[in-house]
Amino acid sequence: MSERAVPFHCPYCSDENLRPSEAGHGAWECHACLRAFSLKMLGMIPPGGTGPSAPAVLRGPALGGTA
Repeated sequence: MSERAVPFHCPYCSDENLRPSEAGHGAWECHACLRAFSLKMLGMIPPGGTGPSAPAVLRGPALGGTA
């Protein structure tokens, strides 16, 4: 994944009116719903989405792992 990948839609309202925020790297502002958010890549997960290198969120019971 490129370090310069940008979101195409706001995760809250799905609008496309996004601008980079001055808050720092990965921070974005939605000018439609007036929310600010940040994106951060946590890392790669192994095929199947479970395992010791998967973030805890991705190992939860909903995906067959343990919380």
